[in-house]
Amino acid sequence: MGALATKTGVTADEYLAWEREEPQKHEFHDGEVFAMAGGSPRHNVLSASFGAELRAALRGKGCHVFSSDQRVVALSGRRFLYPDAVATCGELRFEPGTTDVLANPTVIVEVLSPSTEAYDRGGKWEAYQRIASLTDYVLVTQTSAGLEHFAREPGGSWRYRLLGSGEVLTLSNGSTIAVDAVFEGAFDVAPG
Repeated sequence: MGALATKTGVTADEYLAWEREEPQKHEFHDGEVFAMAGGSPRHNVLSASFGAELRAALRGKGCHVFSSDQRVVALSGRRFLYPDAVATCGELRFEPGTTDVLANPTVIVEVLSPSTEAYDRGGKWEAYQRIASLTDYVLVTQTSAGLEHFAREPGGSWRYRLLGSGEVLTLSNGSTIAVDAVFEGAFDVAPG
């Protein structure tokens, strides 16, 4: 999903009140509001596929998996984002004063697009790293069957692993997802 600045000088409370009434999604960063563009068919297939595989992998582990419509707070009152898929294990916690802004994601997934790849690897990833509950950040490519996995290590550093066809993603809690299962049928639809 691409982002275009649409508003500036907005408080977090103003953003949340306005955003809840909008038909499209918008992200918020320190007073600036960015409209989120829709994804391509392949982007949407990969997002839904990863969400389904993630739900299956986390079944029975006390986790909830959310779609790209779930708003996440990365910096309280300063940064609100929409990952392509997100999971929380354990008790759900929300941004104080809200019931719809997830504050404790465990796994965040972003499907890379040409218009958002730099943001997903840069500013968005920088914000996600500040979420204390986050253990796994996964980037999904659209050009080949490949995933990039960042897993939080004890002490807070991040371990990077590149995975391709035939390999298995192992999340920090031991749950596994086959790369090929995520990409099954994805290349039958238009890229993003």
